[in-house]
Amino acid sequence: MSPVIAVLGLGEAGGRFATDLVAAGATVRGYDPRVDAPPGVHQGKNAAEACTGAGVVLSVNSAADALAALEQGRPGCAPGTVWGELNTAAPAVKEAVLRAAGERVVVADVAIMAPVPPRGLATPMTASGPGARAFAAVLGPLGTPVEVLDGPVGLAATRKLLRSVFYKGLAAAAVEALAAAEAAGLADWLAGNIADELVKADAATLDRLVTGSRTHAVRRRHEMQAAAELLDGLGVPARVARASRDWLDDLAAG
Repeated sequence: MSPVIAVLGLGEAGGRFATDLVAAGATVRGYDPRVDAPPGVHQGKNAAEACTGAGVVLSVNSAADALAALEQGRPGCAPGTVWGELNTAAPAVKEAVLRAAGERVVVADVAIMAPVPPRGLATPMTASGPGARAFAAVLGPLGTPVEVLDGPVGLAATRKLLRSVFYKGLAAAAVEALAAAEAAGLADWLAGNIADELVKADAATLDRLVTGSRTHAVRRRHEMQAAAELLDGLGVPARVARASRDWLDDLAAG
């Protein structure tokens, strides 16, 4: 028998998951107040109706809407329904969802660990909390690689957000540097330089970055202050440059 899965939130990620779940043979019920359900997905009149009969619910909304989605969908859930909390949110939000769930649904804190559009249902995920294993047992055979973490709700979110600090911070640094390079007429040169450094990165790169920052914190602090002043002169907000300077200040003081 094909699993019945509800998807709440049919935007870029939720819509792709719903479409791929249908292709994988699941019966999919969906609801989004702003987006129509994709072909093959049974559209509910509201969240509770979409959840009716589902063994697993994927809540793919936003951190701000996570609790509201649970409150609206929970009345349609049978006892024991697995509530996959996929929203990118702080651990405290995931814990609030767990408390609000009560005994009716079993919550899995699920973190999406890569961009969804390129892979869809094959996007890797991690899951923690009481519903993690049941979530993986249903989604895994449908093509989703789910790493189950032995730990509470909030653990998967913590891993996701720690990773985000690096990757989104790296992206912000690239955006800021390239904006300044464009203003200085050096965009092509800097883009090539950054690309070369990324290609050369290896397992030892992280250690060099951290060790070098600690060893040369004072000198690098002055370097990043100068970089921030350069960006000021170019009319580019030096947010990452000044944050780097401040971290080097702390490392020098420590």
